[in-house]
Amino acid sequence: MRCLLAPLLCGALLTGCGTLPDGGRWGEKITIAPGWERIGSAAATAVRDPWVWAPLAAAAGLQIGNWDQQISTWAMRETPVFGSQANAASWSDTLRSVAVVSDVSTVLLTPSGDDAGPWLADKARGYALDLVAATATISTTTLLKKATGRTRPNGVDDESFPSGHTSITAAYGRLAARNLEFIDINPVLRSSFIYGLDAVTFGTAWARIEAGAHYPSDTLFGMALGNFFANFFKDAFMGTQTGFVQNFSVEPTQGGLALQWHASF
Repeated sequence: MRCLLAPLLCGALLTGCGTLPDGGRWGEKITIAPGWERIGSAAATAVRDPWVWAPLAAAAGLQIGNWDQQISTWAMRETPVFGSQANAASWSDTLRSVAVVSDVSTVLLTPSGDDAGPWLADKARGYALDLVAATATISTTTLLKKATGRTRPNGVDDESFPSGHTSITAAYGRLAARNLEFIDINPVLRSSFIYGLDAVTFGTAWARIEAGAHYPSDTLFGMALGNFFANFFKDAFMGTQTGFVQNFSVEPTQGGLALQWHASF
């Protein structure tokens, strides 16, 4: 593993040179005082993100007809993806680590100039912002666990809601995706990486369900929480240019509703 990481890190350091299209450096304009207008706008934008409201809507829908409990019981018994509860728990740890490493890697790959001093300062500011977003996610998750006291499906404790593994994976995955917007790579490759990060989040969520650690609604809420804080902190304190855009819409059809997904890059 160390042999593989060394060339990757060296490549990241080299690729992370250069500047943004406007001549600026990634991370140089981060501010700790963005103003209330920008904070309010960032919060509103984050709430409207489909990776926030869609999981929340799905979590609410699972409360109808006891689907939350039924899916959890089936997943614990059958473990169709990971084969066992122990294996699912192990994979949830691994996938969470993948999200964390992905964020670090994208921070290094963003263009922050050729001079060592400003490069280090910009990277430090940028990663500090990501850490604050992740910390806000973890802290909020912990507070909600204590406030709700929901017993886990496996009965181990009463910290089921929301899923901490899922919330932090979603946060780091979205932070990495936002960083990718600044990296000069093929748009199709960028979108593939973002899809991969989304898959890591979904994989973590399902692993926690198969492990018996959470109900589906716990992981869906965690997914929404992580995405909210990642987008909020990026927009409020850094501001990003949009490279990859995803939108969901629900439209009425004859006899039901249609969920449509659109992507542009």
